[in-house]
Amino acid sequence: MFGIFDFMRKSSDSRQVAKDRLKLVLVNDRMNMQLLDNIKYDIIGLMKNYMDIDEDNFYISIVHKANRSTGIKTPMFYANFPIKKIYKS
Repeated sequence: MFGIFDFMRKSSDSRQVAKDRLKLVLVNDRMNMQLLDNIKYDIIGLMKNYMDIDEDNFYISIVHKANRSTGIKTPMFYANFPIKKIYKS
């Protein structure tokens, strides 16, 4: 009889652990999105000093790529945006 109740308690605990992990993943994802948004607006502000860019089609991402020789993964930052006009200095 105790074995059945132990199983139910463990199942409930596992469910809670999974729920807590999902919350952490969601919070981390939101923080990363906020960071990318902040970086995006900082870059747009800087680029406006030198060129007219299409802000609506501005795309940035951070990916982890493995180094070909070492295999060690490092973060890589990519920015993609159409340039409408480059200002002459």
